[in-house]
Amino acid sequence: MSRATDEDTRSPEPHAADSHDLIRVHGARENNLKDVSIEIPKRRLTVFTGVSGSGKSSLVFDTIAAESQRLINETYSAFLQGFMPNLARPEVDVLDGLTTAITVDQQRMGSDPRSTVGTATDANAMLRILFSRLGSPHIGPPAAYSFNVASVSATGGFTVDRGAEKTKTEKVSFSRTGGMCTHCEGRGAVSDIDLTQLYDDSKSLSEDPFTIPTYTGDGWVVRVISESGFFDKGKPIREYTKKERHDFLYREPTKVKINGVNLTYEGLIPKLQKTFLSKDRESMQPHIRAFVDRAVTFAECPECDGTRLSEQARSSKIGKISIADACAMEIRDLAGWVRGLEEPSVAPLLAKLQHTLDSFVEIGLGYLSLDRASGTLSGGEAQRTKMIRHLGSSLTDVTYVFDEPTIGLHPHDIQRMNNLLLRLRDKGNTVLVVEHKPETIAIADHVVDLGPGAGTAGGTVCFEGTVEGLRASDGVTGRHLDDRATLKETVRKATGQLEIRGASANNLRDVDVDIPLGVLCVVTGVAGSGKSSLVHGSIPAPEGVVSVDQTPIRGSRRSNPATYTGLLDPIRKAFAKANGVKPALFSANSEGACPTCNGAGVIYTDLAIMQSVATPCEDCEGKRFSAPVLEYHLGGRDISEVLAMPVTEAEEFFGSGEARTPAAHKILQRMTDVGLGYLTLGQPLTTLSGGERQRLKLAVHMADKGGVYVLDEPTTGLHLADVEQLLGLLDRLVDSGKSVIVIEHHQAVMAHADWIVDLGPGAGHDGGRVVFEGTPADLVAARSTLTGEHLAAYVGG
Repeated sequence: MSRATDEDTRSPEPHAADSHDLIRVHGARENNLKDVSIEIPKRRLTVFTGVSGSGKSSLVFDTIAAESQRLINETYSAFLQGFMPNLARPEVDVLDGLTTAITVDQQRMGSDPRSTVGTATDANAMLRILFSRLGSPHIGPPAAYSFNVASVSATGGFTVDRGAEKTKTEKVSFSRTGGMCTHCEGRGAVSDIDLTQLYDDSKSLSEDPFTIPTYTGDGWVVRVISESGFFDKGKPIREYTKKERHDFLYREPTKVKINGVNLTYEGLIPKLQKTFLSKDRESMQPHIRAFVDRAVTFAECPECDGTRLSEQARSSKIGKISIADACAMEIRDLAGWVRGLEEPSVAPLLAKLQHTLDSFVEIGLGYLSLDRASGTLSGGEAQRTKMIRHLGSSLTDVTYVFDEPTIGLHPHDIQRMNNLLLRLRDKGNTVLVVEHKPETIAIADHVVDLGPGAGTAGGTVCFEGTVEGLRASDGVTGRHLDDRATLKETVRKATGQLEIRGASANNLRDVDVDIPLGVLCVVTGVAGSGKSSLVHGSIPAPEGVVSVDQTPIRGSRRSNPATYTGLLDPIRKAFAKANGVKPALFSANSEGACPTCNGAGVIYTDLAIMQSVATPCEDCEGKRFSAPVLEYHLGGRDISEVLAMPVTEAEEFFGSGEARTPAAHKILQRMTDVGLGYLTLGQPLTTLSGGERQRLKLAVHMADKGGVYVLDEPTTGLHLADVEQLLGLLDRLVDSGKSVIVIEHHQAVMAHADWIVDLGPGAGHDGGRVVFEGTPADLVAARSTLTGEHLAAYVGG
C-alpha cells in the first residue's frame, strides 16, 4: 500500500472548498432590521447582543435559521412538503454560506399532562426496554411499562369467503398489555369538581342557575339542558329526584330534538370535562382559567400514588427497583443506579441510557426526575432539556442557534453552560448565541451588537468584532458591559413579615422563614434549590398577592399590545362617544374590519407546497379597517393612525386635549414605566421579543389590586441597560407602599435588594434549606454561600 508523502499532499494554493468559511448576510430587512449586512465566521462562537427589541432574534432566528430550515425543506419531495409548515423566504437580499441550522429556543415544552422529562428525551423509552428485558416478573413488551398505553383486549369473528358460495367464520382475539393506570388514565392525578361552583341549586333551570362561563340563559348550551325534556324547568335543582340528578350531571350523550333541530344532550360533568378540563390550562382565556381554578381540584391518584402506572407495571422490578421508582429518582441518582447494572445482553442499551443521564447531570439538570411533568419546567430548564440530544451528536459543521441559554441559571451554573457552548464549537460547529449576560459575552470569538435602541430606533449593526473591541466601543452594550451595581448604603426597614412555617413542597426540608414586607426582598439560590417551591408553593395567596410568573403570553398575529393590555377598550369607547356610533366599529376583529382582508391588513395566498404569499390589502392599504370607519376621528386622528402611534406619543395624545381618556392614559403610563415606550400600539404580539413580552405582562399585572407583588425572574430577556430601568420600577413599587418579592439570579438585582433569602446549598435533595437570611452587605461580608461568593466578586467586595 502506497503512502502519500508530504510533497504529494502539499498544495500550492488553498483548496476551493476551504474558502467557504463565512456566513454572509446582505440587506436583511426582517421586522425592524434596516438593510443589515454582516459576515459571520463559521466554526466559531458568535454572540449577538443589544437592548431588548433591537433586532437580535430577527437576524438570528427569523433570517439565518429560518432560511436554513426553508432550504432544507425544499430538498424533500413535493408530497412530503405538503405535510410541512410553509416557510416564507426572509426579507433579505443575499444569504450565503448557510449550513444546517438547529435552533434551541426558550419556548416551554408542551404542557400535556402525559408529557414528562423522560418522554421528552427518550430516556423513558430506553428504561421501558430495559425493564422488559431484565424486569422480574416479566410482564410483557416495553409497552407494558408505558403510562401512555392502555391494556386492551377484544374478541370477535370474521367471515372468510372461499368461493363457490363457501364461507367460513373464524374467531379471533386480540390483546395488548399497557402500563397505564386505569383510574387516572396515565395522568397521575384525578380531578374533583366542586358542584357548588357550577350552579345555584336553589334556582330552577328557568331562573338561569349556572355560574359557568358561556352558560348563559339564552345560549344554546343552556337551552339544550332546559328543553331536553328530562327536567321540570320550574323545579329547583336541589329538589331533583335521584334519576333527575343523575341525568343532570352524568347522563351519556343522548339525541334530542329541540325546535325541530336534532341536538345531543350530555350530562354536565362529562361535558365540562370535554370542553374545559381536556384543554391546556395556560391556553385558556383568563376568565375560563379563573373558573377552572375555582371549580376544579386536582389530587394525587389514590390507585397509582401519582406514578401514572398500573399495579402490574409497578410489580416488575430489577433488584428492588421498579420503573416507577427509577423515574422518581433524581437523575444523578438514577445514573448511579444504571452504572451499577452489568448485563452483557443489553450492554449497548445501558451505554446509551448512561450517556443520556450523564448529559443531564453535565448540563446542570441532575436534580430533575424523569417523572417531572414537562409543562412545569422553567424556560431555562426546558431549553437545556432540549440540548440533551445534541451533546453526544456526531454531527459537525452544523449551525447551533441558542436563545439566551443562561436564562434561569445562577452565576455558579453559567460557567458550566459556557463550557458546553465551547464544546459544541470545538467539534467544528458554528454556534450563534443571543445573549445579555457579560459572562457569556466574554467567551465569544466574535460579537455582533445591534441597536442603538429598540423597535424603530434599532435594527442596525452598531459593532462587529472582538469582545475587547466591544468593551472599547461607545455603544450601549459597550458602555454597560463592565457595569457593576453597588451595594446600597442604607436599606429599607420592614413594616411587617410574612411567616412561612414547615414548608415542605417538592424538595423543601421543613423550612421556616420570615419574608419581610414593605421592602424589596430577593429569593435566590442555584437552579433547583427550591426558590419557586418556597415562593409559589408556600407563600399563602390571599387577596392582595399579585403573582407574575414566567409563563409566556400567547397571541396570534391579530393580537397586539393594545388588545393584550385592554387598552383598546377605552380607546374604542372614546371614538364611539366622540362620533355617536357603536364601539364595535373600531375593532379590526369585529364590525369595523376591512371586508376584503377580514381585518388582517394582508391577503394570504396559499400556494399548496410553495410558501404562502402575504400581500398588503389593496382596499385598506394594510390599515385593517373599512373605509367608512376611517372617516371617524378623535383628536384629529382616525383609529388606524392611533394604533400606529408609539406608546410615548399615545400617552401624550390621550393625556390632554380633545382625546383625553384617563383610562387609556393609565395603561399607557404603565407601559412607559416598564420601558416599552417605543412599541407601536398595533404591533403584532408575534413580532415582540422575549424581553418585551415579559415586560408587557408586568405592565398588565401592575394594574392588579394588591399589596404584595411576587415576580419570577423579571430580568429574563433584558439587556444590561434595561435592568437599570427595571430596578427603578421595583423601587417605585416599594416606595408606593407595596411589598415586592423577587425570585432572581441577576447580581444587580441582588445588590439592590433590601433583604436576601438564599436557598441551597445545592440543587434537588442537596438543596431545600435556607442557607442565608439578611442584607446584601451581610451576604457579601460572610461569603458563606455560592451566592455570597459570586455577589462579592460582582460588586468588587
